[in-house]
Amino acid sequence: MTPVSVHQGDSPIVLGLPHTGTFVPDEIASQLNANGRALADTDWHIDTLYDGLLPGATTVRANFHRYVIDANRNPKGVSLYPGQNTTTLVPTTDFDGSDIWDTPPTDDDIKRRVATYHTPYHAALQAELERVKSRHGHVILYDCHSIRSQIPHLFAGTLPDLNVGTFLGRSCRADIERAVYVACQTAPDYSAVLNGRFQGGWTTRHYGQPDEGFHAIQMEISQSAYLSAEAAPWSYDKDKAERLRGLLQTILSSLADWRPNS
Repeated sequence: MTPVSVHQGDSPIVLGLPHTGTFVPDEIASQLNANGRALADTDWHIDTLYDGLLPGATTVRANFHRYVIDANRNPKGVSLYPGQNTTTLVPTTDFDGSDIWDTPPTDDDIKRRVATYHTPYHAALQAELERVKSRHGHVILYDCHSIRSQIPHLFAGTLPDLNVGTFLGRSCRADIERAVYVACQTAPDYSAVLNGRFQGGWTTRHYGQPDEGFHAIQMEISQSAYLSAEAAPWSYDKDKAERLRGLLQTILSSLADWRPNS
């Protein structure tokens, strides 16, 4: 399987999908324990949730699972949230802090995975961002994520439904941040937070260079907002999802209409 799938569109929007993939090569799967092989920490059905919402959007999707290597982490292994519980470039535990490996990867294993998976994903993403910016003069990377709403190992209490991350306003222009957050804040039946527990992963922080015309924003959605239950078999709830898709379509359409001089 190729590490990344790209669909080119003609709008100013690029959708990043770093955590929807479930491919684990046999030699790596054999090193996982039973807990790891369950692949619980997947952004389940996020590709389905966003499918077709903005026909002109470019999509860049990692096909490999985050337990192979996390495409949203610094390839040098630098922590996103120093001093807080988080997962690493190649996770050693699941989100609950439980071991996922019978045979943990070595430093050489990690280097190979960076070259085989992480680097091709980001090469494709970089190429699409540059292509889209060349066409429009600017580009907005909208990084699509989801996570369970309750994970005591990572955060206290219950996560809001919609978690908007802009690296504390550094990864995009203020009016882009405001448009997305206001849409979330004013949507009935959904809770929202800006730069809360999730402020944007390495992708958002690395590519968001608003002074250069590269804007990046992360949307972390609580899986309770669109799944039947936040547990296996992680079933997609069509009714919940359709309500949420209406809001997401409004957000993406407004971003597609955004212009630097607006």
